Amino acid sequence: MSRPRQAFAAEVLDVPVRVDGIMTSSFVVRRDEEWGWHRHDRHELLWGSRGSLVVETPSGVHAVPWTVGLWIPAGLPHRVTAGSGTEFACSYLPTTLPAPRSDAGAVAVPVVVRALFEELETKPLDPETRALGEQLLVRLLERADLTRLDLPMPDDDRTRRVADAVLADPADARTLDEWGAFVGASERNLSRLFRQETGFTFADWRTKARMRVAVELLAADQPVGIVGRRVGYRTASAFVQAFRREFGTTPGAFAGASGQAVAFAASDGGRATSA
Repeated sequence: MSRPRQAFAAEVLDVPVRVDGIMTSSFVVRRDEEWGWHRHDRHELLWGSRGSLVVETPSGVHAVPWTVGLWIPAGLPHRVTAGSGTEFACSYLPTTLPAPRSDAGAVAVPVVVRALFEELETKPLDPETRALGEQLLVRLLERADLTRLDLPMPDDDRTRRVADAVLADPADARTLDEWGAFVGASERNLSRLFRQETGFTFADWRTKARMRVAVELLAADQPVGIVGRRVGYRTASAFVQAFRREFGTTPGAFAGASGQAVAFAASDGGRATSA
């Protein structure tokens, strides 16, 4: 016997509640775009039909392919980036609908829900039909799997400069001794600081940083071979092995039609503020 699906609405609708006034805005991204830190007075569901989104909240970064949506509770500061060719929508739901969580989370958006969103946005429905459609839409939302990748960021200025440089160019293969010469610290001191401030050796932290960038590139439909080279792996097999160790699946499976959402938790995420 198959297991029953985990309904997102089971957490949202513990008691009957009227869902009134769902609004949706659609976007076609012609070139890479960023929407800086902001927040909304209503709950927001980001969902797409092509490409991917990267959404940052105070607790970390979410790489979201078009196959799932991201629920963002009202009042939560967030920043959104979208690659060229991405097509997505922002659906706003009233705060009379209780939020099932305090942070953003992945939500499966079935075909029928996408059709309902479009119907509600484009058709002049009578009030009763609209109300029924909105109630049904919310009840059909499903919780999606969320793979979590912790990437603590160091606080010391020297280790932070190294960390920022690695994230900017994960293919940079400089040794810790070479990084020390770059930031004015000994290899031994940098090694101690990385372990002390992140809980990882520099080598392990760099692997996680490479995986973070790799997931964002895969979610943006970049080919596996190109992604592997861009994040510092000379061969596809080495990249596949590293990716499997971190996520339990291959980069090809991750980038497949089923899609996955990944959250990156950062220890300094609380520094974010809304615009």
